[in-house]
Amino acid sequence: MSEQPATSPDPQSQLDDIHAVNPDFVRDVRTLLDREAADGVRRLVLPLHAADIADLVDLLPRDERTTLLDCLGDDLDPEVLTEVEESVLVDLLPELAPSALARAVTELDTDDGVYLVDHLDEDRREEILRAVPAPDRTAVQEALDFPEDSAGRLMQRDFIAVPAYWTVGQVIDYCRDTADLPDEFYGIFVIDPRYRPIGHVPLNRILRTRRPVVVRQIMEEEAQLIPLEMDQEEVAFLFQQYDLASAPVVDEYGRLAGAITFDDVADVIEEEAEEDLLRLGGVAGESDLYATVMRTTRTRFTWLLVNLGTAIAASLVIALFDATIDRLVALAILMPIVASMGGNAGTQTLTVAVRALATHELTATNAMRIVVKEVLVGGLNGILFAVLMGLIAALWFGDPMLGGVIAAAMVINLLVAGLFGTLIPLGCQRLGVDPAIAASVFLTPVTDVIGFFAFLGLAALVLI
Repeated sequence: MSEQPATSPDPQSQLDDIHAVNPDFVRDVRTLLDREAADGVRRLVLPLHAADIADLVDLLPRDERTTLLDCLGDDLDPEVLTEVEESVLVDLLPELAPSALARAVTELDTDDGVYLVDHLDEDRREEILRAVPAPDRTAVQEALDFPEDSAGRLMQRDFIAVPAYWTVGQVIDYCRDTADLPDEFYGIFVIDPRYRPIGHVPLNRILRTRRPVVVRQIMEEEAQLIPLEMDQEEVAFLFQQYDLASAPVVDEYGRLAGAITFDDVADVIEEEAEEDLLRLGGVAGESDLYATVMRTTRTRFTWLLVNLGTAIAASLVIALFDATIDRLVALAILMPIVASMGGNAGTQTLTVAVRALATHELTATNAMRIVVKEVLVGGLNGILFAVLMGLIAALWFGDPMLGGVIAAAMVINLLVAGLFGTLIPLGCQRLGVDPAIAASVFLTPVTDVIGFFAFLGLAALVLI
Protein backbone atom coordinates (compact mmCIF):
# COMPACT_ATOMS: atom_id res chain seq x y z
CA MET A 1 0.00 0.00 0.00
CA SER A 2 1.36 3.41 -0.90
CA GLU A 3 2.16 5.60 2.08
CA GLN A 4 1.79 8.90 0.28
CA PRO A 5 -1.63 9.45 -1.33
CA ALA A 6 -0.66 12.66 -3.08
CA THR A 7 2.44 14.45 -4.23
CA SER A 8 3.42 17.96 -3.29
CA PRO A 9 1.89 20.65 -5.50
CA ASP A 10 3.85 21.70 -8.57
CA PRO A 11 5.31 25.24 -8.78
CA GLN A 12 2.49 26.55 -10.96
CA SER A 13 -0.18 25.36 -8.55
CA GLN A 14 1.72 27.03 -5.74
CA LEU A 15 1.57 30.28 -7.70
CA ASP A 16 -2.16 29.84 -8.24
CA ASP A 17 -2.83 29.18 -4.53
CA ILE A 18 -0.71 31.04 -1.97
CA HIS A 19 -2.02 28.80 0.81
CA ALA A 20 0.30 25.83 1.17
CA VAL A 21 -2.13 24.11 3.51
CA ASN A 22 -5.30 23.67 1.46
CA PRO A 23 -8.16 21.22 2.05
CA ASP A 24 -6.62 18.60 -0.26
CA PHE A 25 -3.32 18.77 1.61
CA VAL A 26 -5.03 18.41 4.99
CA ARG A 27 -6.98 15.42 3.71
CA ASP A 28 -3.77 13.76 2.49
CA VAL A 29 -2.08 14.29 5.85
CA ARG A 30 -5.07 12.91 7.75
CA THR A 31 -5.10 9.85 5.49
CA LEU A 32 -1.44 9.19 6.27
CA LEU A 33 -2.02 9.71 9.99
CA ASP A 34 -4.91 7.27 9.90
CA ARG A 35 -2.63 4.70 8.23
CA GLU A 36 0.10 5.39 10.82
CA ALA A 37 2.43 6.13 7.92
CA ALA A 38 4.92 8.31 9.81
CA ASP A 39 7.48 8.39 6.97
CA GLY A 40 4.85 9.61 4.54
CA VAL A 41 3.74 12.30 6.96
CA ARG A 42 7.30 13.49 7.40
CA ARG A 43 7.94 13.62 3.64
CA LEU A 44 4.79 15.63 3.11
CA VAL A 45 4.96 18.03 6.06
CA LEU A 46 8.60 18.74 6.90
CA PRO A 47 9.33 20.72 3.68
CA LEU A 48 6.68 23.26 4.73
CA HIS A 49 7.47 26.57 6.40
CA ALA A 50 6.94 26.62 10.18
CA ALA A 51 3.95 28.94 9.82
CA ASP A 52 2.30 26.54 7.34
CA ILE A 53 2.88 23.56 9.64
CA ALA A 54 1.27 25.61 12.42
CA ASP A 55 -1.76 26.19 10.17
CA LEU A 56 -1.94 22.45 9.58
CA VAL A 57 -1.83 21.75 13.32
CA ASP A 58 -4.63 24.27 13.91
CA LEU A 59 -6.82 22.65 11.24
CA LEU A 60 -6.45 19.07 12.48
CA PRO A 61 -8.82 17.60 15.06
CA ARG A 62 -7.43 17.64 18.61
CA ASP A 63 -6.56 13.94 18.74
CA GLU A 64 -4.59 14.10 15.48
CA ARG A 65 -2.45 17.11 16.45
CA THR A 66 -0.36 15.19 18.95
CA THR A 67 -0.06 12.29 16.51
CA LEU A 68 1.32 14.65 13.88
CA LEU A 69 3.92 16.11 16.28
CA ASP A 70 4.94 12.58 17.31
CA CYS A 71 5.49 11.69 13.64
CA LEU A 72 7.68 14.76 13.10
CA GLY A 73 9.68 14.10 16.27
CA ASP A 74 12.92 16.01 16.79
CA ASP A 75 12.75 17.37 13.23
CA LEU A 76 9.86 19.62 14.20
CA ASP A 77 10.88 23.27 13.93
CA PRO A 78 10.29 24.85 17.38
CA GLU A 79 8.94 27.93 15.58
CA VAL A 80 5.79 25.91 14.89
CA LEU A 81 4.87 26.08 18.57
CA THR A 82 5.01 29.88 18.53
CA GLU A 83 2.84 30.09 15.40
CA VAL A 84 -0.11 27.89 16.42
CA GLU A 85 -3.20 29.51 17.91
CA GLU A 86 -2.87 30.14 21.63
CA SER A 87 -5.77 27.86 22.61
CA VAL A 88 -4.19 25.07 20.50
CA LEU A 89 -0.82 25.62 22.18
CA VAL A 90 -2.42 25.29 25.62
CA ASP A 91 -3.78 21.88 24.61
CA LEU A 92 -0.50 20.74 23.03
CA LEU A 93 1.97 21.67 25.78
CA PRO A 94 0.92 18.94 28.26
CA GLU A 95 1.41 16.34 25.50
CA LEU A 96 5.00 17.36 24.69
CA ALA A 97 7.97 15.72 26.38
CA PRO A 98 10.03 17.93 28.74
CA SER A 99 13.12 17.34 26.60
CA ALA A 100 11.30 18.58 23.49
CA LEU A 101 10.11 21.71 25.28
CA ALA A 102 13.57 22.39 26.72
CA ARG A 103 15.08 22.07 23.25
CA ALA A 104 12.48 24.46 21.86
CA VAL A 105 13.17 27.09 24.56
CA THR A 106 16.90 26.79 23.90
CA GLU A 107 16.66 27.14 20.13
CA LEU A 108 14.05 29.88 19.99
CA ASP A 109 14.69 33.59 20.41
CA THR A 110 14.29 34.76 23.99
CA ASP A 111 10.86 36.31 23.50
CA ASP A 112 9.50 33.16 21.83
CA GLY A 113 11.00 30.96 24.54
CA VAL A 114 9.34 33.13 27.17
CA TYR A 115 6.03 32.83 25.30
CA LEU A 116 6.18 29.03 25.56
CA VAL A 117 7.30 28.91 29.19
CA ASP A 118 4.66 31.45 30.20
CA HIS A 119 1.94 28.99 29.15
CA LEU A 120 3.20 26.26 31.50
CA ASP A 121 2.07 25.73 35.07
CA GLU A 122 4.60 26.60 37.78
CA ASP A 123 5.84 23.06 38.47
CA ARG A 124 6.35 22.15 34.81
CA ARG A 125 7.96 25.51 34.12
CA GLU A 126 10.64 24.81 36.70
CA GLU A 127 11.19 21.32 35.31
CA ILE A 128 11.67 22.63 31.77
CA LEU A 129 13.96 25.49 32.81
CA ARG A 130 16.25 23.13 34.72
CA ALA A 131 16.86 21.31 31.43
CA VAL A 132 17.72 24.53 29.57
CA PRO A 133 21.40 25.62 29.40
CA ALA A 134 22.30 28.23 32.01
CA PRO A 135 22.68 31.29 29.74
CA ASP A 136 19.33 30.70 28.02
CA ARG A 137 17.68 29.83 31.34
CA THR A 138 18.86 33.08 32.91
CA ALA A 139 17.61 35.13 29.96
CA VAL A 140 14.16 33.51 30.11
CA GLN A 141 13.88 33.86 33.89
CA GLU A 142 14.86 37.53 33.76
CA ALA A 143 12.31 38.18 31.00
CA LEU A 144 9.58 36.51 33.05
CA ASP A 145 10.20 39.05 35.81
CA PHE A 146 8.97 41.84 33.55
CA PRO A 147 5.27 42.66 33.25
CA GLU A 148 3.31 40.73 30.68
CA ASP A 149 3.06 42.53 27.31
CA SER A 150 6.02 44.77 28.18
CA ALA A 151 9.11 45.58 26.11
CA GLY A 152 11.16 43.43 28.50
CA ARG A 153 9.14 40.38 27.45
CA LEU A 154 9.21 41.32 23.78
CA MET A 155 12.89 42.16 23.32
CA GLN A 156 15.73 40.00 22.01
CA ARG A 157 18.81 39.67 24.17
CA ASP A 158 20.99 38.85 21.16
CA PHE A 159 22.18 42.01 19.44
CA ILE A 160 25.38 43.63 18.17
CA ALA A 161 26.75 46.68 20.00
CA VAL A 162 30.11 48.34 19.25
CA PRO A 163 31.91 51.42 20.56
CA ALA A 164 31.82 54.61 18.51
CA TYR A 165 35.60 54.64 17.96
CA TRP A 166 35.64 51.33 16.06
CA THR A 167 36.13 51.40 12.32
CA VAL A 168 33.81 49.80 9.80
CA GLY A 169 36.51 47.20 9.18
CA GLN A 170 36.59 46.24 12.84
CA VAL A 171 32.81 45.86 12.86
CA ILE A 172 32.85 43.62 9.80
CA ASP A 173 35.65 41.45 11.21
CA TYR A 174 33.81 41.18 14.52
CA CYS A 175 30.64 39.99 12.76
CA ARG A 176 32.62 37.44 10.76
CA ASP A 177 34.58 36.06 13.71
CA THR A 178 31.84 35.95 16.37
CA ALA A 179 29.92 32.69 16.48
CA ASP A 180 26.95 33.72 18.65
CA LEU A 181 25.53 36.57 16.60
CA PRO A 182 21.75 36.99 16.34
CA ASP A 183 20.11 34.92 13.62
CA GLU A 184 18.64 38.09 12.13
CA PHE A 185 19.57 41.72 12.68
CA TYR A 186 19.09 44.94 10.75
CA GLY A 187 21.73 47.21 12.17
CA ILE A 188 24.55 47.76 14.66
CA PHE A 189 23.98 49.62 17.91
CA VAL A 190 26.64 52.13 18.93
CA ILE A 191 27.30 52.49 22.68
CA ASP A 192 29.26 54.78 24.96
CA PRO A 193 31.69 53.53 27.70
CA ARG A 194 28.75 53.10 30.11
CA TYR A 195 26.96 50.81 27.64
CA ARG A 196 24.31 53.37 26.83
CA PRO A 197 23.11 53.45 23.19
CA ILE A 198 24.08 56.68 21.44
CA GLY A 199 23.33 55.70 17.86
CA HIS A 200 22.92 52.96 15.31
CA VAL A 201 24.23 52.10 11.85
CA PRO A 202 21.98 50.29 9.34
CA LEU A 203 23.56 47.26 7.72
CA ASN A 204 23.31 48.73 4.24
CA ARG A 205 25.45 51.68 5.37
CA ILE A 206 28.07 49.32 6.84
CA LEU A 207 28.29 47.45 3.54
CA ARG A 208 28.64 50.64 1.49
CA THR A 209 31.32 52.28 3.63
CA ARG A 210 35.06 51.73 3.37
CA ARG A 211 36.82 49.84 6.15
CA PRO A 212 38.91 52.73 7.61
CA VAL A 213 35.87 54.95 8.30
CA VAL A 214 35.07 55.38 12.01
CA VAL A 215 31.61 54.26 13.10
CA ARG A 216 30.85 57.60 14.77
CA GLN A 217 31.07 59.29 11.37
CA ILE A 218 28.32 57.22 9.78
CA MET A 219 26.01 56.45 12.72
CA GLU A 220 22.55 57.91 13.15
CA GLU A 221 21.93 59.34 16.60
CA GLU A 222 19.59 57.13 18.59
CA ALA A 223 16.23 58.90 18.80
CA GLN A 224 13.93 56.17 20.09
CA LEU A 225 14.93 54.43 23.31
CA ILE A 226 12.42 51.94 24.65
CA PRO A 227 12.22 51.42 28.44
CA LEU A 228 11.97 47.85 29.68
CA GLU A 229 8.58 48.51 31.27
CA MET A 230 6.94 50.10 28.20
CA ASP A 231 3.73 48.38 27.10
CA GLN A 232 4.05 46.47 23.85
CA GLU A 233 1.18 48.49 22.35
CA GLU A 234 3.20 51.67 22.88
CA VAL A 235 6.23 49.95 21.33
CA ALA A 236 4.16 49.07 18.27
CA PHE A 237 3.02 52.69 18.01
CA LEU A 238 6.64 53.91 17.98
CA PHE A 239 7.57 51.47 15.22
CA GLN A 240 4.58 52.53 13.12
CA GLN A 241 5.04 56.22 13.79
CA TYR A 242 8.74 56.35 12.94
CA ASP A 243 9.04 53.44 10.47
CA LEU A 244 11.58 51.64 12.63
CA ALA A 245 13.23 48.35 11.64
CA SER A 246 14.71 47.85 15.12
CA ALA A 247 15.08 49.80 18.34
CA PRO A 248 17.18 49.48 21.52
CA VAL A 249 15.61 48.60 24.86
CA VAL A 250 17.24 50.26 27.88
CA ASP A 251 17.11 49.63 31.62
CA GLU A 252 16.43 52.24 34.31
CA TYR A 253 20.02 53.52 34.03
CA GLY A 254 19.80 53.94 30.26
CA ARG A 255 22.03 50.94 29.54
CA LEU A 256 21.38 48.74 26.53
CA ALA A 257 19.45 45.66 27.65
CA GLY A 258 18.08 44.26 24.42
CA ALA A 259 16.65 44.99 21.00
CA ILE A 260 13.21 44.80 19.41
CA THR A 261 12.86 44.16 15.70
CA PHE A 262 9.95 44.81 13.39
CA ASP A 263 9.07 41.13 12.92
CA ASP A 264 8.24 40.95 16.63
CA VAL A 265 6.28 44.19 16.48
CA ALA A 266 4.29 43.00 13.46
CA ASP A 267 2.92 40.19 15.61
CA VAL A 268 2.02 42.68 18.33
CA ILE A 269 0.16 44.92 15.86
CA GLU A 270 -1.86 41.95 14.64
CA GLU A 271 -2.56 40.74 18.18
CA GLU A 272 -3.71 44.16 19.41
CA ALA A 273 -5.97 44.71 16.40
CA GLU A 274 -7.49 41.24 16.80
CA GLU A 275 -7.92 41.77 20.52
CA ASP A 276 -9.79 45.06 20.00
CA LEU A 277 -12.03 43.50 17.38
CA LEU A 278 -12.90 40.52 19.57
CA ARG A 279 -13.55 42.67 22.61
CA LEU A 280 -15.89 44.91 20.65
CA GLY A 281 -17.93 41.75 20.10
CA GLY A 282 -17.89 40.86 23.79
CA VAL A 283 -15.44 37.99 23.30
CA ALA A 284 -12.39 37.51 25.52
CA GLY A 285 -9.18 39.10 24.31
CA GLU A 286 -8.04 36.08 22.29
CA SER A 287 -9.57 34.08 19.48
CA ASP A 288 -11.63 31.12 20.68
CA LEU A 289 -12.10 29.54 17.24
CA TYR A 290 -10.01 26.49 18.22
CA ALA A 291 -10.95 26.42 21.91
CA THR A 292 -13.08 23.69 23.43
CA VAL A 293 -16.85 24.10 23.73
CA MET A 294 -16.70 24.53 27.51
CA ARG A 295 -13.85 27.06 27.40
CA THR A 296 -15.62 29.13 24.73
CA THR A 297 -18.87 28.98 26.66
CA ARG A 298 -17.19 30.26 29.83
CA THR A 299 -15.46 33.17 28.11
CA ARG A 300 -18.64 34.34 26.38
CA PHE A 301 -21.02 33.83 29.29
CA THR A 302 -19.86 36.84 31.32
CA TRP A 303 -20.57 39.44 28.67
CA LEU A 304 -23.81 37.77 27.63
CA LEU A 305 -24.87 38.05 31.28
CA VAL A 306 -24.02 41.77 31.28
CA ASN A 307 -25.95 42.20 28.04
CA LEU A 308 -28.93 40.47 29.63
CA GLY A 309 -28.89 43.10 32.36
CA THR A 310 -28.84 45.93 29.83
CA ALA A 311 -31.67 44.32 27.87
CA ILE A 312 -33.75 44.18 31.03
CA ALA A 313 -33.11 47.90 31.54
CA ALA A 314 -34.47 48.60 28.05
CA SER A 315 -37.47 46.40 28.78
CA LEU A 316 -38.23 48.40 31.93
CA VAL A 317 -38.45 51.55 29.80
CA ILE A 318 -40.93 49.80 27.50
CA ALA A 319 -42.94 48.71 30.55
CA LEU A 320 -43.41 52.37 31.50
CA PHE A 321 -45.41 52.83 28.32
CA ASP A 322 -47.35 49.56 28.28
CA ALA A 323 -50.68 51.37 28.26
CA THR A 324 -49.60 53.46 25.29
CA ILE A 325 -48.51 50.35 23.36
CA ASP A 326 -51.82 48.61 24.19
CA ARG A 327 -53.73 51.46 22.59
CA LEU A 328 -51.60 51.65 19.43
CA VAL A 329 -50.21 48.32 18.22
CA ALA A 330 -48.20 50.06 15.47
CA LEU A 331 -45.80 51.30 18.14
CA ALA A 332 -44.77 47.73 18.98
CA ILE A 333 -44.11 47.07 15.29
CA LEU A 334 -41.95 50.18 14.83
CA MET A 335 -40.02 50.15 18.11
CA PRO A 336 -37.30 47.73 16.98
CA ILE A 337 -36.52 49.97 14.00
CA VAL A 338 -35.68 52.95 16.21
CA ALA A 339 -33.51 50.88 18.56
CA SER A 340 -31.75 49.03 15.74
CA MET A 341 -30.85 52.19 13.82
CA GLY A 342 -29.49 53.83 16.96
CA GLY A 343 -27.50 50.74 17.91
CA ASN A 344 -25.96 50.34 14.46
CA ALA A 345 -25.08 54.02 14.15
CA GLY A 346 -23.55 53.96 17.63
CA THR A 347 -21.52 50.85 16.81
CA GLN A 348 -20.11 52.54 13.71
CA THR A 349 -18.97 55.53 15.76
CA LEU A 350 -17.76 53.34 18.61
CA THR A 351 -15.62 51.16 16.32
CA VAL A 352 -13.92 54.18 14.77
CA ALA A 353 -13.33 55.78 18.19
CA VAL A 354 -11.91 52.66 19.84
CA ARG A 355 -9.49 52.03 16.99
CA ALA A 356 -8.48 55.69 16.92
CA LEU A 357 -7.72 55.55 20.64
CA ALA A 358 -5.61 52.43 20.14
CA THR A 359 -3.57 54.09 17.41
CA HIS A 360 -3.32 57.42 19.28
CA GLU A 361 -5.21 59.26 16.54
CA LEU A 362 -7.90 60.29 19.04
CA THR A 363 -6.39 62.24 21.91
CA ALA A 364 -7.35 64.95 24.36
CA THR A 365 -6.17 67.50 21.80
CA ASN A 366 -8.74 66.64 19.14
CA ALA A 367 -11.38 64.86 21.25
CA MET A 368 -13.91 67.72 21.24
CA ARG A 369 -13.61 68.20 17.48
CA ILE A 370 -14.19 64.48 16.88
CA VAL A 371 -17.17 64.42 19.25
CA VAL A 372 -18.77 67.39 17.47
CA LYS A 373 -18.11 65.79 14.08
CA GLU A 374 -19.72 62.47 15.09
CA VAL A 375 -22.75 64.26 16.55
CA LEU A 376 -23.18 66.17 13.28
CA VAL A 377 -22.83 62.96 11.28
CA GLY A 378 -25.41 61.29 13.54
CA GLY A 379 -27.74 64.26 13.17
CA LEU A 380 -27.48 64.39 9.36
CA ASN A 381 -28.03 60.64 9.07
CA GLY A 382 -30.89 60.99 11.54
CA ILE A 383 -32.58 63.60 9.36
CA LEU A 384 -32.14 61.55 6.19
CA PHE A 385 -33.51 58.36 7.74
CA ALA A 386 -36.20 60.32 9.58
CA VAL A 387 -37.60 61.53 6.28
CA LEU A 388 -37.39 58.04 4.78
CA MET A 389 -38.86 56.17 7.75
CA GLY A 390 -41.44 58.88 8.44
CA LEU A 391 -42.85 58.51 4.94
CA ILE A 392 -42.81 54.71 5.18
CA ALA A 393 -44.62 54.72 8.54
CA ALA A 394 -47.18 57.29 7.39
CA LEU A 395 -48.03 55.29 4.26
CA TRP A 396 -47.85 51.93 6.05
CA PHE A 397 -50.32 52.81 8.82
CA GLY A 398 -52.11 55.72 7.14
CA ASP A 399 -51.16 58.09 9.97
CA PRO A 400 -48.94 61.11 9.21
CA MET A 401 -48.60 61.89 12.93
CA LEU A 402 -47.16 58.44 13.56
CA GLY A 403 -44.67 59.08 10.76
CA GLY A 404 -43.69 62.35 12.43
CA VAL A 405 -43.19 60.64 15.78
CA ILE A 406 -40.85 57.96 14.46
CA ALA A 407 -39.00 60.59 12.40
CA ALA A 408 -38.35 62.72 15.50
CA ALA A 409 -37.30 59.66 17.52
CA MET A 410 -34.92 58.63 14.74
CA VAL A 411 -33.18 62.02 14.79
CA ILE A 412 -32.86 61.98 18.59
CA ASN A 413 -31.48 58.46 18.76
CA LEU A 414 -28.90 58.92 15.99
CA LEU A 415 -27.72 62.15 17.61
CA VAL A 416 -27.32 60.26 20.90
CA ALA A 417 -25.54 57.42 19.08
CA GLY A 418 -22.98 59.81 17.62
CA LEU A 419 -22.47 61.55 20.97
CA PHE A 420 -22.13 58.51 23.21
CA GLY A 421 -20.31 56.46 20.57
CA THR A 422 -17.34 58.77 21.19
CA LEU A 423 -17.90 59.87 24.80
CA ILE A 424 -18.15 56.33 26.21
CA PRO A 425 -14.77 55.08 24.90
CA LEU A 426 -13.15 58.37 25.90
CA GLY A 427 -14.61 58.02 29.39
CA CYS A 428 -13.51 54.38 29.64
CA GLN A 429 -9.96 55.34 28.76
CA ARG A 430 -9.99 58.17 31.29
CA LEU A 431 -11.09 55.70 34.00
CA GLY A 432 -8.38 53.21 33.04
CA VAL A 433 -10.86 50.69 31.58
CA ASP A 434 -10.18 49.10 28.20
CA PRO A 435 -12.59 50.91 25.83
CA ALA A 436 -12.72 47.93 23.47
CA ILE A 437 -14.25 45.58 26.00
CA ALA A 438 -16.37 48.00 28.05
CA ALA A 439 -17.67 50.56 25.57
CA SER A 440 -20.07 48.34 23.62
CA VAL A 441 -21.62 47.06 26.85
CA PHE A 442 -22.49 50.62 27.88
CA LEU A 443 -23.46 51.90 24.43
CA THR A 444 -26.17 49.32 23.72
CA PRO A 445 -28.39 50.20 26.72
CA VAL A 446 -27.92 53.93 26.07
CA THR A 447 -29.18 53.76 22.48
CA ASP A 448 -31.94 51.27 23.39
CA VAL A 449 -33.20 53.17 26.42
CA ILE A 450 -33.11 56.60 24.79
CA GLY A 451 -34.55 55.26 21.54
CA PHE A 452 -37.48 53.60 23.28
CA PHE A 453 -38.02 56.51 25.63
CA ALA A 454 -37.98 59.09 22.82
CA PHE A 455 -40.29 57.08 20.54
CA LEU A 456 -42.80 55.95 23.15
CA GLY A 457 -42.70 59.24 25.05
CA LEU A 458 -43.41 61.27 21.91
CA ALA A 459 -46.15 58.80 20.96
CA ALA A 460 -47.77 59.20 24.39
CA LEU A 461 -47.70 62.99 24.06
CA VAL A 462 -48.78 63.30 20.43
CA LEU A 463 -50.86 60.27 19.53
CA ILE A 464 -52.68 59.23 22.70
